[in-house]
Amino acid sequence: MSLDWTALSDGELATLSIAGRQAAFAEIMRRYRQPVFRLARACVGEPDEALDLVQETFVAAHQALPRYDAQRAMKAWLSTIAINKCRDWARKRAVRRFLSFGFAAEDQADTLPDNAVAIDDSAADRQELDRVTRAISTLPANLKEPLVLRTIEGLSQAETAEVLGISQKAVETRLYRARARLMEKLNAGQGMDGRDA
Repeated sequence: MSLDWTALSDGELATLSIAGRQAAFAEIMRRYRQPVFRLARACVGEPDEALDLVQETFVAAHQALPRYDAQRAMKAWLSTIAINKCRDWARKRAVRRFLSFGFAAEDQADTLPDNAVAIDDSAADRQELDRVTRAISTLPANLKEPLVLRTIEGLSQAETAEVLGISQKAVETRLYRARARLMEKLNAGQGMDGRDA
């Protein structure tokens, strides 16, 4: 008799995974791989780095699975792990920049050329998505994280507050500030993409 993994709850999958059923954890990864990738990409702004962070998130989640509370939403739990991995990545990156380039590298990071986008019907949409993602990734962590969790990942205000360890009112305030800052960045960047044209 084989199990229909897709019909099981997250808590059941966690229990079966802890018991050694690899297919159970594979189903958890299948369910949450894309949301974790979107969160990581929005936080770091680089798809390749985001893929690495997705792997790190699921490795850490697998190791921490015995501590998972089945009453808590799996998406919120994985988001907490992913946010922590993104914070670690940002700290390591800051140290590498400091050691490699000195203080000037921080200012130069935003002036690096964009990767070329393949030419097809959706190139403009992808370019706009990349532009917004890069702008989000440059926000300070205290503004970026609530914006990504609420807007991109669709966590509730209560779940976002739980993941970040802040009050729901703080989530609301930070979202307001993040949206305002993001609009400033996007408006300031208009007209700059076509410099080489």
